[in-house]
Amino acid sequence: MNNEQYPVDIDKVNKRYLVRFEDKWIHNDELHSHNKGQLIYVERGFQYLTVNGKIYLLPKNHVAWIPPNCLHKTNWGSQKIRLMVLFFELQDISSFYNKVGVFLAPPVLKEMIKYAGKWSKKLDEDANENMFLGTLLNELPQFVDSAMQLYITLPEDKRLASVTLYLQEHFTEDFSMEDLSHIAALSLRTIERIFKKETGLTLSKYQQMLRILKSIELLNEQELTISEISFKVGYKSLQAFTNSFLSIMHYRPSEFLKMVGNTKLRPFV
Repeated sequence: MNNEQYPVDIDKVNKRYLVRFEDKWIHNDELHSHNKGQLIYVERGFQYLTVNGKIYLLPKNHVAWIPPNCLHKTNWGSQKIRLMVLFFELQDISSFYNKVGVFLAPPVLKEMIKYAGKWSKKLDEDANENMFLGTLLNELPQFVDSAMQLYITLPEDKRLASVTLYLQEHFTEDFSMEDLSHIAALSLRTIERIFKKETGLTLSKYQQMLRILKSIELLNEQELTISEISFKVGYKSLQAFTNSFLSIMHYRPSEFLKMVGNTKLRPFV
């Protein structure tokens, strides 16, 4: 076996743990799954992932845990992205590993993930690799405080397809229920009832989530001030944006910048 050749089919590799680090990541935009659990860390840029019918945002310095056999795919991300992906064979694990989660990576976890790069694309079993990555896997629940709700649910009801598409394309604009009713050819009551049942959110809350997700993407890019971002995603004032961000993320945009290490961005001016 060529020790440097990394296969496309992860499940055909007879190895307990696998490490793959890439500077120029080739996105897999087809739904697929792995027998192994998957830990994704974004060192640079950001990434959107679809997992089990939900679209998750994975910002810089965050990790996503994808349990085994979960259908997932890459949606899109920043052009300059550095991903670090680790695959784990799981046995007799706690419920933590059976749920999708997006977490801010604490310094110790980031350093462990970076250190694991020494085994990137290596296909031979290695006792030191097994011991190190086994420890990382075992301690993962201790490294994270709580999952971030950085996702939106895609409705499965085809009657809502036009409504969802409209919201995704016009989330920065104010919309009227009458407009949505006309687009979907459904009554207002029917749209509200089905949408809440399918997504768990009201239409206005769904729009808010889209705005916050986009704002986090822009914060990661470090090209606009917080004030500029607030108006770009559809808010009429910086205060309204800050309050909305706080209600979703439980901290302010400026605090988020510090968490992900984006210190170059001018906060307000």
